[in-house]
Amino acid sequence: MDARERDADALAARGDVAGALALLERVVTATPEHAEAWMKVAALRRAQGKLEEAQDAIGVVLRIDPLHFMALISRARLFEMQGNSADAARFYNRALAQLPDGAVPAHLTAMIDHARRVGTAYQDAIAARWAGIAAAQDDLDDTMRRRVARLASNALHRTRVYHSEPTHYHYPGLAEREFHDRDAFPWLAALEAQTDTIRDEYLALQQRQGARAEPYVQYDPGLPVRQWAALNHSLDWTAFHLLQNGAAIGSNAATCPRTIAALGPIGQPSIAGRSPNAMFSLLKPHTRIPPHTGVANTRLVCHLPLIVPDGCWFRVGAETRAWRIGEAFVFDDTIEHEAANDSDAPRVVLIFDVWHPGLAPAERTAVARLMEADDSDGAPL
Repeated sequence: MDARERDADALAARGDVAGALALLERVVTATPEHAEAWMKVAALRRAQGKLEEAQDAIGVVLRIDPLHFMALISRARLFEMQGNSADAARFYNRALAQLPDGAVPAHLTAMIDHARRVGTAYQDAIAARWAGIAAAQDDLDDTMRRRVARLASNALHRTRVYHSEPTHYHYPGLAEREFHDRDAFPWLAALEAQTDTIRDEYLALQQRQGARAEPYVQYDPGLPVRQWAALNHSLDWTAFHLLQNGAAIGSNAATCPRTIAALGPIGQPSIAGRSPNAMFSLLKPHTRIPPHTGVANTRLVCHLPLIVPDGCWFRVGAETRAWRIGEAFVFDDTIEHEAANDSDAPRVVLIFDVWHPGLAPAERTAVARLMEADDSDGAPL
């Protein structure tokens, strides 16, 4: 800070706005990239009621740094003072998107609370208007309406766009959907109808002498699995495998013949050493599965909830669902997902893999052959 800027600060502290502004305008003329001096110029011009000139000064700051938090807030406040509520709300929301992490300084709390109120009210008004437009379209089915609603929430930055990010195999051109539409899987209703039978077989398997649930996450020591550190080889998240990496687990499968039969018509991927897979997944109370992505977007994952206490949830991308007993769903596990059991009792879900419906039969064959030939790390699907 040079002497003129210090003198300007002193004049402003004594209430000499005009004198302080005159000095600061000399400072920014000499150092036009001095963003913080321009911020002071804007504040003093605003104090004089010169709102358009204050906007000009903020415009310079945003040219220097388009994400400058206080400049965005100041621009919003100036728009508000000029009676431009829509632009004020938009710039408040832009500023909030740049809000630094950590505790908000006490002197900014009231301003940020105001920005949130104005920004939220603006978004609510737009969301209501868009919802009315969608509701007026009689030709939209339920699936279309969900997608239109997601368009709106993405545009308002209430949700963000998630993409398929497989750890190993990405097949181009496949539809990216967090939860896939039921219509693509005509076998779902028949599977759901057998929920009680499948749950009874799980309970019998759990009680069978010698049956043992294995840790769901089992990485060798030394591998970079930081996100799995808390669950690696842990009994907090376990599985009774029925089909694993393409092979039936004899004793478990034998105890659950009707579950195995229920999977028969589904047409799971058949890839030597990798698939099909099916298991009963157990998540202990007060256990959280961290955000992660799966191996390949050529397959999807189905959950059939069997035992679900209150307080369990599952998120894929921007959509969070509660598991409901007997209500299966299919999702893309190469889109970031996470889960939690915040209850005091275990949660049990039947999990198995299925082909992505966007793959033609010839493509499925090609994918299977390529994966069978890839012995780089034996990563299972």
